[in-house]
Amino acid sequence: MTVTITGVDVHDVRFPTAAAGDGSDAINRGDYSATYVELRTDAPDGVFGAGFTFTNGRGNELTCAAVRALAHHVVGRSVDGIAAEPVAFWRSLSADVQLRWLGPEKGVIHMATGALVNAVWDLRAKLAGKPLWRLLAEMPSEELVRNVDFHHIVDAINPAEAVAILDKGQVGLADRLAELERDGFPSYTTSVGWLGYPDDKVRALTREAYAQGWRAMKMKVGGPVDDDVRRARIIREEIGPDALLMMDANQVWDVDEAIANMARLVEFDPYWIEEPTHADDVLGHARIAEAVTGLSGGRCRVATGEVAANRVIFKQLMQAEAIRVCQIDACRIGGVNEVLSVMLMAAKFGVPICPHAGGVGLCEYVQHLAIFDYLRVGTSLDGRMVEYVDHLHEHFVDPVRTREGRYLLPENPGYSATMKPDSIAEYSFPDGPVWA
Repeated sequence: MTVTITGVDVHDVRFPTAAAGDGSDAINRGDYSATYVELRTDAPDGVFGAGFTFTNGRGNELTCAAVRALAHHVVGRSVDGIAAEPVAFWRSLSADVQLRWLGPEKGVIHMATGALVNAVWDLRAKLAGKPLWRLLAEMPSEELVRNVDFHHIVDAINPAEAVAILDKGQVGLADRLAELERDGFPSYTTSVGWLGYPDDKVRALTREAYAQGWRAMKMKVGGPVDDDVRRARIIREEIGPDALLMMDANQVWDVDEAIANMARLVEFDPYWIEEPTHADDVLGHARIAEAVTGLSGGRCRVATGEVAANRVIFKQLMQAEAIRVCQIDACRIGGVNEVLSVMLMAAKFGVPICPHAGGVGLCEYVQHLAIFDYLRVGTSLDGRMVEYVDHLHEHFVDPVRTREGRYLLPENPGYSATMKPDSIAEYSFPDGPVWA
């Protein structure tokens, strides 16, 4: 039976997280929010596709408007028709002949593209009766590659190379899957070290996380460097010398400032420094990467990608050897299709994927991506972890599950993106009870 998308419902959902300091870093103090999308269909059982893009509060109305502006490219299409010509569908959104001018392929238009594209993938997975990671992992290599737009990245990877990577990923897949089913997927927590937390809360949360089995934790840096040093010392004291400590500057430093500050913070053996400078500064990241490698004797690496706008930025970061950790964001770029392109480039360049998560629903999304990457693309857990933040999972029908610092495999069909109707009603902006 052919299923057709008959309508697009858009919800502006916002959670008041700023007051407690949750999510606070060197730049952002926000109310975690989502432009939440549901694709209505003519399926007799009422199945719908759910997707969203994450924002930080004010401005969520802009991404909602962008989804509505793009919705006509989706309504009236059949799921089979989209699957038959996936790049043409993706380009109808990412390269709309008028709206593209507002990007191109970045900002609210591209984030809205991602929300719609992800909702389509959620729908495809639900119709197939599989969690998204399994749908992708079981696809033939040629079909996966047909979903990738190689325009502007063919100088870094071509379709034949992509097929070869995915074919190789079929070898040992059953063993890797059995391992994940038994042990779960490695992760790290950011919940201990938000910049707005006082020292005693940082210490208490770190101690609690360690007791729960977390052996990799991330802290925010980018305030006064003396404060960063003090907080790093607290966390390192609590987790000991063997656990991993990551640091995230959220783009606040200039290039030379990043190098100078890391010269002080390297004392605490950071596993990586994330977003040390402006997200678009590929050459700046390359300079920092070279300096940090020298300062740490090769132990610390540069990680970025949380707000890298598109596959072309990722291509340059890898070509310039500017990153040793690739942090895809499921919402920032144009949905699953573009994520596939970044994963394939990362595999070719030997850069491990460690997805960015947190916020509203990002953990729910990226668990699928990381699992698929391990099963079919990267095929190694060396240096691979998924970020975990203990916020807002209760608002999802199929929330993430963790055990002793590891994600457990999602089992329900779809992309784990469906929000509970009561949560949508309560937190809708500006008329929900929380905001009214």
